[in-house]
Amino acid sequence: MEFKFVEDGIEKNEVDSNAMGGTELMKFGLHERLDPSLLDDFQIIPSRVRELKDDKLKVLWLHDLPWDPESQHLHDEGWKKFDKLVYVSDWQKELYQNMFQIPPSKGVVLKNAIVPIEEHVKPDASEEIRIIYHTTPHRGLELLVPVFESLCTIYDNIHLDVFSSFNAYGWGDRDKPYEPLFERCRNNPKITYHGFQPNEVVREHLKSAHIFAYPSIWLETSCIAMMEAMSAGCLCVHPNLGALPETTGQWTYMYNFHEDPQLHANAFGSNLTECIEIFKNEERRELIKNRLTMQKQYADSFYDWNVRAIQWNHFLGAMKNAQSQAQDDGSAEESSSRETS
Repeated sequence: MEFKFVEDGIEKNEVDSNAMGGTELMKFGLHERLDPSLLDDFQIIPSRVRELKDDKLKVLWLHDLPWDPESQHLHDEGWKKFDKLVYVSDWQKELYQNMFQIPPSKGVVLKNAIVPIEEHVKPDASEEIRIIYHTTPHRGLELLVPVFESLCTIYDNIHLDVFSSFNAYGWGDRDKPYEPLFERCRNNPKITYHGFQPNEVVREHLKSAHIFAYPSIWLETSCIAMMEAMSAGCLCVHPNLGALPETTGQWTYMYNFHEDPQLHANAFGSNLTECIEIFKNEERRELIKNRLTMQKQYADSFYDWNVRAIQWNHFLGAMKNAQSQAQDDGSAEESSSRETS
């Protein structure tokens, strides 16, 4: 059967047709919130280009890194095929501009968005400190598990929830190298391995989590998992890698990334220990509470889909108006030329 690259106005490809990762959450979230009158005028392509439509304004919505194979068509001024490029972070924008010699005016930054986590009460950390990891395994789970296993010998009231699988993208076969790691999670009474779960399930568990443990080894162009953890009032511990400092706005518990896995694990373990100690101490828990409240306010106001949808609609509306103005000017010029001749 021939693959449909557009279905119900949503751009799809053979790679993401069964996926529900971050890019897909953004794609469907935007489609729900765009002014319907704009959908017929634009082709919005999330990262992977398959076919271009000459009768539409073409917007390439970049989520990947510039050295991703799917981005190589931008070489040799391939970016000129698109009317605009949309980046998800300023850090990513700089990378693309430098690698492909793209002028700054060719693109805009429209950051990813979330539906803020509703207000909730965390479980009592004096009874159990809940830690969560909710992204794919190749982003740092192999550092987290041994560090947590070591901490289990020190603390008897910590628990780790792991939501991690390539089934988020419909790529279950890619889990095979991580099966031994998943099995370690299953065999540890202080770890619950959930595999892949829909976003609404993860969001509910975030309400019970005190710490988002993310020893990232992946260059994130943006991080929706971090945005949701911040909105859920979790103390987020992670390195200053890729766009994570930009995403978090310095509200989180951030440490210096190290390229050596063992040294990175040491730094992460030290910082995760400090976060656990914060929640073990009643006085320190009270001190961190205000900071986490302000962190949530930052995430909820800065990454709210209601805000981002307004920006997208304004951005696309301005593009449409500029095209209409250019067409009117062209028609007027042609008419004037005929009259003169």
